[in-house]
Amino acid sequence: MMRMSDGGRKLAVKGDGSSFEGEPHPESASLLCPLTADNARALRARLPWLTPAPLGVRASFGFGDRLGLATAGHIAALRAVGGVGGMAPIFAQQSVRENSRIGRTPQQVLDDAMWGVFQEGWRDPWGADADHLKEASELTAFVRAGYTFFTIDPSDYVDDDAQTDASEVLREKASHLPWEELDSDLTGYRQRYGKEFHLEGLTLEFDEITLLRALVKYGRALAHTTVLYRELVERLSGKTFDLELSVDETEVPTSCHEHFFLANELQLRGVPVVSLAPRFVGKFQKGVDYLGDRRSFAAELVGHRAIMRHFDSYKLSVHTGSDKFSIYPILAEHLGKRIHVKTAGTSYLEALRVVASKAPSLFRDILGVARAHFEQDRASYYLDAELERVPAPVDLEDAALPELLQ
Repeated sequence: MMRMSDGGRKLAVKGDGSSFEGEPHPESASLLCPLTADNARALRARLPWLTPAPLGVRASFGFGDRLGLATAGHIAALRAVGGVGGMAPIFAQQSVRENSRIGRTPQQVLDDAMWGVFQEGWRDPWGADADHLKEASELTAFVRAGYTFFTIDPSDYVDDDAQTDASEVLREKASHLPWEELDSDLTGYRQRYGKEFHLEGLTLEFDEITLLRALVKYGRALAHTTVLYRELVERLSGKTFDLELSVDETEVPTSCHEHFFLANELQLRGVPVVSLAPRFVGKFQKGVDYLGDRRSFAAELVGHRAIMRHFDSYKLSVHTGSDKFSIYPILAEHLGKRIHVKTAGTSYLEALRVVASKAPSLFRDILGVARAHFEQDRASYYLDAELERVPAPVDLEDAALPELLQ
């Protein structure tokens, strides 16, 4: 069981405590153990429900917890809406980029989530997402920690300029694609896509330029994704895992033609994704609602849904889903149970709201650090935020601090 002590939470072990490290507690006849990685490993060996599992194509929700404290609240939220029958949870989720910035390791992220699962007695399956993996060198720590969901982000290999390149530029770029890695040549792709594809209320036809744009924009990304997938298969040695392809962190939207191209190529290559995250129309920015025309978003989503249903092997993934309250009903209406939503910002913003109210001096320190690092940190994201709109800490009364989060 979990016990609260002057030093915080402790694991209380009664009976056989031979595999745990802790101090005897005579009053309760138990061993009080710190929440270390070794004790987490020992507890998982005793209680299988504390080990994350693949979730497949069932509806799922990624609860990114940057503080390592929020899993209990996430479980309370799930139970309030009917538990796992509605959304299967991914409690451990943090990107390589975020881990490197704040000094957490994949093992710490997973263990923090696991302690919350244990504390709340959550017995249903839950996942652990190694988020936004870009290179093979990043896989090791996540595989060792026992992650079950791997999000490949090949955005560094996506050519956004292909969206507006002239035809002669596209042909020149196509001539330099890594055809040996793509297992075909331009003639082969012309034959593969030289017909109409009739989907649910959607007909796709690839003319020469549409095909070239898709190839040039995503060809290298596909090749890189295939390499990382095969590396994962080798490292996991037959263990089942969930794979997601994410191309959401790019400058230009993924068209329906491009979505079809990606899904079709993944299937032909034997890369079995359980979710695919296109770059949707509009703006998905951190910690704020959807920026864009919701009717246009809904119309595009219908096309993406038709492609997803055509292949019938994955769900659509919505990244940067934090606080996108205005489009949640649209997503629910059109995608139903074939959806993955990835969030992190909402829990963090609510934690900041508590800090602003209860520990204003700490909040001022956080605000000062955020302002000082904003121009450097924004380089990793697509943001419309303007630093000059955020007052300096010295210009604000304590009572005004929570309003900044509005």
